[in-house]
Amino acid sequence: MNDSFFMNEALKLAREAADEGEVPVGAVVVLGDEIVGRGRNRREKGKNALAHAELEAIDEACKKLGGWRLWQCDMYVTLEPCPMCTGAIINSRIKRLVYGASDYKAGSCGSVVNLFDLPYNHKPEMVSGFMQEECAEILTEFFKQLRNKKKD
Repeated sequence: MNDSFFMNEALKLAREAADEGEVPVGAVVVLGDEIVGRGRNRREKGKNALAHAELEAIDEACKKLGGWRLWQCDMYVTLEPCPMCTGAIINSRIKRLVYGASDYKAGSCGSVVNLFDLPYNHKPEMVSGFMQEECAEILTEFFKQLRNKKKD
């Protein structure tokens, strides 16, 4: 399995979020060739600011692996993580982050700020803009449909 396979799994989760009226963001945490955590955006349905895809995926991975240190794991997420999720990635010791679309409003892995550049005790490897077109397209389509609904 490769990066494309895992990003496509994150995209499936993003589509599930969109189908539920959530901003379409999906994330998976991977250990070797196994997905150990999955998450999708659920803020609206759960009425919870913490219900981000990355946090769900990290939470599930920690429970499955029996610990909070995910130092051997990679994370794939369709949208550049916000400050909260970037902090969770640092704190959970994720080894490598692969993200798709940049977030010029809240992205904290290079777009608005790069929290990985600060002198924290852990610096994940990072691949940005991976499958960017596919990841951005689902977001663009979601917001286009949302604007059209508001016009009706």
